[in-house]
Amino acid sequence: MEVIFPDGTRVRASSLLDRDEHLSGRDFGLYLDPRWKPTWPAEVIDWPDFELPRDSVRAASQIRAAFSRAKGGQGVEIGCIGGLGRTGTVLACMAVLAGVDSNDAASWVREHYRPSAVETPDQEQWVHWFAQSEQ
Repeated sequence: MEVIFPDGTRVRASSLLDRDEHLSGRDFGLYLDPRWKPTWPAEVIDWPDFELPRDSVRAASQIRAAFSRAKGGQGVEIGCIGGLGRTGTVLACMAVLAGVDSNDAASWVREHYRPSAVETPDQEQWVHWFAQSEQ
């Protein structure tokens, strides 16, 4: 599913079930689970399901870099297994980069992506941490 942020930046968000090996327009992928096994240019963040990234600083850098690619016009795909918790959290971080206040980022993603995105309170807190790491 395409997500368009307030600044006009676009990314594709996906679950592993919706994985499309031959997706056109995908220049780069940022995945939150090694089961994606991308055969295209991509990075995988070490991020256990329902938890937080094992290396928050590195994950934040990877999210910023992926958003920068998307902002520059590249086709960027974000995905985990179900496309909700980890994917939603990354989308909320990207929403912050696009100008959404961190207090509203999870709600923004739920409204513009999926109502059950960003699944845990820790994931919501991590979005606030991410926003603070930007300053």
